[in-house]
Amino acid sequence: MTHDILLERRGAIGLATLNRPLALNALTLPMIRAYWRRLDAWEHDPEVKAVVLRGAGERAFCAGGDIRAIHDAGKAGDRLTRDFFREEYALNHRIHAMAKPHVALIDGITMGGGVGLSVHGSHRIATERTLFAMPETGIGLFPDVGGGYFLPRCPGETGMYLALTGARLKAADALHCGVATHAVAGAEIAALIEALAGADYGRNAHGAVNRVLAGFTVAAGEAPIAPHRATIDRCFAAGSVEAILDALTADGSAGDHSEWARQQRAVILTKSPTSLKITHRQLRAAAFMSLAEDLTMEYRLTQACIAGHDFYEGVRAIVIEKDNAPKWRPATLGEVDDAAVERHFAPPKDGDLQIG
Repeated sequence: MTHDILLERRGAIGLATLNRPLALNALTLPMIRAYWRRLDAWEHDPEVKAVVLRGAGERAFCAGGDIRAIHDAGKAGDRLTRDFFREEYALNHRIHAMAKPHVALIDGITMGGGVGLSVHGSHRIATERTLFAMPETGIGLFPDVGGGYFLPRCPGETGMYLALTGARLKAADALHCGVATHAVAGAEIAALIEALAGADYGRNAHGAVNRVLAGFTVAAGEAPIAPHRATIDRCFAAGSVEAILDALTADGSAGDHSEWARQQRAVILTKSPTSLKITHRQLRAAAFMSLAEDLTMEYRLTQACIAGHDFYEGVRAIVIEKDNAPKWRPATLGEVDDAAVERHFAPPKDGDLQIG
């Protein structure tokens, strides 16, 4: 058992704590395996009525997968680049398929792998400290952990906006976009856990969780993203990344939100051109897929990215050297040809991910 994730029974709940606060609770393969095993046990334990997942400390729920370890493994040709994604995605689907309530306390930074641990469950609880994002296009990847599945199901074109820009959401925006289901004051998290542990679940565990949450829910305020929804829904509905940029250029020349449109266009142009193109195709395709089908596609994408250039360059620039000046290859959208995009969606040589 790894000490990086703490697993305990507390009253009627199974309580899991991601326990790497100095690393912002970044997810490792041993943590994935430990949580999978315990989730399976809790699902079949009649005394456990719900599962609650939290992060240690006050800075993060989970800032993502241990991307530095994956970077190093890819450089060394280590199988972690296969095992991590296979088992992480299987865990994401396991959470999605749970019959019992899965309550994720997304209190603090919630990105990448942390999104996969939360958004597929029944209840996602934001606080005033929540900072939610899918920033993968900025490190030469794409919004994985089921991003292709849940992002197109966000209202309007907010999912495509989040995927391409890596925009960061606080509680009100997380609720607006549907990635959070409730808002609770951070100071009340401990009391909420105790209330869930001591609740009478009767024959309707989901109803019981909802009743407990009703006693803790607070108003998150107006979502800052809301005034920009018309621009988002119009511009990000375009049929290609280039067309989205053109639409933002047009909006940036006139209208009440022109400065905002110009800012989003500038942000997108800092991302990996290859990542932008595969992300656009990923989200459009997965809008019609099951989560299992999407995760199979995303596993293919991970292996292609690991075999390419931009992932290593993005991690170097953002995580290792932190110069924030990645040199993407190809450097522009126009240089990313259709064949290069298509290769990312081909089955990997070690075989497809199998869910279920």
